[in-house]
This record gives sequence, structure tokens and C-alpha cells, in this order.
Amino acid sequence: MLKRLLQVLMMTSTLVFVAQASADEIAVTTEKVARFIDEWHDDAAHARLQYFDKMAKDGVYIGTDKTERWTRDEFKVWAKRYFERPSAWAFTSFNRHISMSPDRNWIWFDEQLKTQMGICQATGVIRQTAQGFEIMHYQLSLTVPNELTDYLAAGVKQLLEKHAAKQTEQEQKK
Repeated sequence: MLKRLLQVLMMTSTLVFVAQASADEIAVTTEKVARFIDEWHDDAAHARLQYFDKMAKDGVYIGTDKTERWTRDEFKVWAKRYFERPSAWAFTSFNRHISMSPDRNWIWFDEQLKTQMGICQATGVIRQTAQGFEIMHYQLSLTVPNELTDYLAAGVKQLLEKHAAKQTEQEQKK
């Protein structure tokens, strides 16, 4: 009976140790990821081209406009004019949640950001490789109070109709 009790105690102690080690490893990875994302945002704020090196070659960035879906290299071409300034754009995270797969190779996050456009929200997916972290996917969204949704939708509809009319007019002139 004593032998069985000792086995149970040893197994319980081992599980507690493994759980604590795992929690510690998750906390360390979470801190590294937060620092990585903050550095990525800081690269844009200081127009450093390393910004694009933090994205995977096949990574995707989705901006706020319906036309804005780029691979890393397409995004770099589009953003070139912004990175020729002292600051491309400045996003400062003030609320971020980070989660990860059990092996910590896949990380996903959401964040709220202070930006020149006002408060934005974003989601991202990061892959951890032997070389470090790389952003696989990032999607930026403007925040819109629910009370303004109908007003904003009507404004978007009006703008799209205006663009369609202008395009029709140009085609008729040809």
C-alpha cells in the first residue's frame, strides 16, 4: 500500500512539474511573440524595411480597403512610398491576446491598436521556425460603433454607385 502511495505521489509531482514547465514555456513564448509584434509595428513607425522581413515570403497582409490583399512582396511594392518617409505608419497596441498550438509553432493573436485612422483591430497568425517568428497572416480592420453601421453602409453604397457611374461615363466616351 505504501509503495502504491509513493508511486502516485511521484507521478503527481512529475505531472505538476511538467505542467509548470509547460506554463513557464508558454509564458516565455508569449512574451517573445509580444516583443516581436511590437518590434514589427515599431519598424513601420520608423520606416525600417526590416518590417517586411518579419513577414513570411508567402505571408498575407489584408488592409482596411476591400482591394487590399497582398502577399509580402506585393505589400512591399504597394507600401514603398510610405517607407520613403520617416514614418510609414504608427500602430500602437493597447490590448492584445496571444494563443498558440501545444508545440508553440503556430501562434495566433488579436489586438486593438491606436492608429492615425483611430482605433483599429487586427488579427494575425505567426509561425515559429528554426530561424524565429514570421507573420503568415495579418488582417487590419477599422472599428465602427454599431450605432453607425447603417450610416456607414449607406455611405459605402453611395460611393460605389458614384464610382460605377463614373466608370460607365468613361466607357461611353470611348
